[in-house]
Amino acid sequence: MSVLTGKNVLIVGGDARYFELMKQLILYDASVYAIGFDDATDDIDGVVLTTEQNIDHHLFDVVILPISGVDDKGNVDTHFRRPAIKLTHDWFGHFTKECIIFTGIVTSFLKQLERQHANVMALMDRDDIAIYNSIPTAEGAVMLAIQHTDVTIHDANVVILGYGRVGKTLVNTFQGLGAQVSVYARQKRDLARIYEAQAQPITDEQLLSSIEGADLLINTIPKLIVTPEMIRVLPTSCFILDLASKPGGVDFRFAKKRGIEAMLAPSLPGLVAPKTAGKMLAHVIQTVVQDDK
Repeated sequence: MSVLTGKNVLIVGGDARYFELMKQLILYDASVYAIGFDDATDDIDGVVLTTEQNIDHHLFDVVILPISGVDDKGNVDTHFRRPAIKLTHDWFGHFTKECIIFTGIVTSFLKQLERQHANVMALMDRDDIAIYNSIPTAEGAVMLAIQHTDVTIHDANVVILGYGRVGKTLVNTFQGLGAQVSVYARQKRDLARIYEAQAQPITDEQLLSSIEGADLLINTIPKLIVTPEMIRVLPTSCFILDLASKPGGVDFRFAKKRGIEAMLAPSLPGLVAPKTAGKMLAHVIQTVVQDDK
């Protein structure tokens, strides 16, 4: 097994999957430091807990941010410390140019950071991690569908918006449970693949008519697509599940106004399968760091 002997890793914030990530990195023989886990009750033996003010920036070879990255105001998502971590571009500027900064997604804050630090890597832009991540995401979607609908998934009318890496896994998962699956996509190539997968392809022109009888509407597209025009034709019994990154792609205000339950759930792997998701992250990060030597 490849190891990370001699590598110092700083984890800044994160959710439950980061406990397993820490354990795996220690197994890879990295020295692991963490900020934002002051209130954690999980076992994190071997991890040095510190703060953003008390680190030696030049010590670290790797910095790992939460999947959600850093928001426009420099806030970092922390599930195990209050108040939240607030960072600045100047704080990041003290790391060496060789230090790799991992994030889940690149926010506008991190796009600015890329101009001064070339080693910012978005994990969710990688096919491998996004495909691995789609597995617990799909399982979590099934769990929420069972909890928030009054019909069986078998023979339910499931509409999926988007046929990317998550969309493909959702199709396989819901078809495997006997659902009637329709998928919206814009690319002709994707529409052909949807047909090949024995799901019903939906074009722009067909979108409104295709959702009129939906029991479950799942969005994976990270921009506003579930508009009031769409929500108006949905049955009030439909459950809308938005898996896109914040702020999602659903007009939640109008959904509430119509009495349709809608939920934004962008981090399902950390909720439903944190151990598996943490192992996946550790494996990919270890591979990237090894390849960067």
